[in-house]
Amino acid sequence: MSAKSKKKKKAAAQAQDGGNFTVCTNRSARHHYNILKTFECGIVLVGTEVKSLREGKASIMEAWATIDDGEVWLRGLHIPEYSHGSWTNHRPVRNRKLLLHRRQIDYLQGKIRDGHLTLIPLKMYFSGGKCKVELALAEGKKLHDKRQDLARRQAEREVVREFGKKMKGMRG
Repeated sequence: MSAKSKKKKKAAAQAQDGGNFTVCTNRSARHHYNILKTFECGIVLVGTEVKSLREGKASIMEAWATIDDGEVWLRGLHIPEYSHGSWTNHRPVRNRKLLLHRRQIDYLQGKIRDGHLTLIPLKMYFSGGKCKVELALAEGKKLHDKRQDLARRQAEREVVREFGKKMKGMRG
């Protein structure tokens, strides 16, 4: 498949999705944390970072957010260097500022200070040409919570499987 046809396919997928293009997701976050509330926030990037993200290259698996001096910072986000960049390339891992409203920052700061909560990025995507991060206020799960979730999902799967067998028997 040529590069031109890949770009056309990608553009068609974005148009179908309303202009949204998901760069990366943190699938293990929902396994390790109870998600209490999510926020959509902007992120401050340099040019080569945006180009690298548009190629679909990034990793937020090891990322987390902190609040320092009334500003939210995303740490541990890995955006590889842009393949066609030169001396203008960025450092792959650096602290990046997240853009939220003052009320949201104050709310998050209060919640983090009060309890055992943390800020975890769930997803990074483009919306309307701008890069956004879905940030979650989360509480860490204990091992028994993870086991309960696995058992619940297994039970749901078995119910769906049995229901499917009964429906199949009724048709036949």
